[in-house]
Amino acid sequence: MKKHILTSVFISSITALFAQHHDIHEKPEMWKGRHNKTTDSTSLLHAFKTGQTHGHFRYFMSSTINNGKLKDYYANAIGGGIRYETNKFYNFQFAVSGFYFFNIGSSRLADPDEYSGQMNRYEIGLFDIENPDNHKDMDRLEELYLKYNLKKGQITFGRQLINTPLINLQDGRMRGTGVEGLWMDFSPNSKWRFEGGWLYAFSPRSTTKWFKTSESIGIYPSGVNINGTKSNHYQHLQTAGVGVISAKYTPTPKWELQTWDYLIDNILNTAFVQVKYERPVPKNAKIILATQFIRQDAINTGGNPDPSMSYTVKGAKSMTFGGKVGLKIKNIEYSLNYNRITKDGRYLFPREWGRDPFFTFMPRERNEGFGDVHAVNAKIEYKKPTSNFKYSVGVGYYDLPDVKDVALNKYGLPSYYQLNLDMKYKLSRFVKGLDSQLLIVSKFQAGPTYGIAKYEINKVNMLLINVVLNYHF
Repeated sequence: MKKHILTSVFISSITALFAQHHDIHEKPEMWKGRHNKTTDSTSLLHAFKTGQTHGHFRYFMSSTINNGKLKDYYANAIGGGIRYETNKFYNFQFAVSGFYFFNIGSSRLADPDEYSGQMNRYEIGLFDIENPDNHKDMDRLEELYLKYNLKKGQITFGRQLINTPLINLQDGRMRGTGVEGLWMDFSPNSKWRFEGGWLYAFSPRSTTKWFKTSESIGIYPSGVNINGTKSNHYQHLQTAGVGVISAKYTPTPKWELQTWDYLIDNILNTAFVQVKYERPVPKNAKIILATQFIRQDAINTGGNPDPSMSYTVKGAKSMTFGGKVGLKIKNIEYSLNYNRITKDGRYLFPREWGRDPFFTFMPRERNEGFGDVHAVNAKIEYKKPTSNFKYSVGVGYYDLPDVKDVALNKYGLPSYYQLNLDMKYKLSRFVKGLDSQLLIVSKFQAGPTYGIAKYEINKVNMLLINVVLNYHF
């Protein structure tokens, strides 16, 4: 079985020549293609006739190879979608988009591994995790919003895509996470940028529906409570939504300060601060220094008066801090990164809403749900504006609490080493618009699993291979 999977993956990676994995500080660009300059119109018909249409087809192959007798997995997903946005009409614009996808061949993702009793982790995320046996009828209304364009910003109401440090696309599957609510983006000058809004519904990655905020938390596997009992907060939380506010200040090209605050009503408040400094040095190079701090505090009873059904416990708090030292020489950036989650408590944020914001983040694993963590990694990234080829290599060590320390280890993940190789290529000429990616992830055990398979399968001593094709038009 393993030989067959490795052979098919190798052939696929050779024949498949960019997944849409966006940086969390970039504007979301799930829909690419030619963007025409918009001009205001006093005719509604003209605004609709001169609007912009974008299309997107996507193929995604994923294969997980586990250690020994533990189950291996594979899946192939294909899909497509259309997005339409009107031209401006008295500064207003309307947009709608949708996406469909199919399972065109996979392991039986609804069946647990016979040795560990654990379900599939990665491949199931290509489809609808609420209904893994559904292979054909998967579609989602992705965007449906009305936008008002200000002179130096915009206000958007409805279903939309945003990218922030904690709530973001996390688009390493077929589709990313969507949000619904009111969002503002305003830049009064070149030094300041303000973002924020009120979000009351989400369509998490790997789902096909839209959920109220309270119902969106816990769709993904949610681990255990601090006393070791199974987490039971799904559909038992009381919250009206999420308030977000941020300010970004760039006094000079060398300095950047950004602050964010996320208030999950009745559950949790998260404050985020990041400072970055870039200094040019001789030989067309520059030094990059950055630091980051996050503070979390529970609100009231953490979403439910019953501790077994709350997202976090009353009075809980957590703190994380990290740093980055980088050197960019022409088109290659080298960086050494560190992050610390203190012993004060678990760092928590709904996985359904976005990926980790840490400098030490590496695709396909997270440190959310843990306390008392030391993480360090080194990365090399090659990006040349005039080149169609990009690559990155990363290696990291993540020192986590013991898997049996349930108060600080929510998901039973042992300490681990991780190695990532990510190659992206953008084709041109007669296949212009076609992007591709090959991602290989290896994770190795660094902490004890006590011979218990559920602490190993899909977590450590494993190989994950992704091949992705995107065609935008």
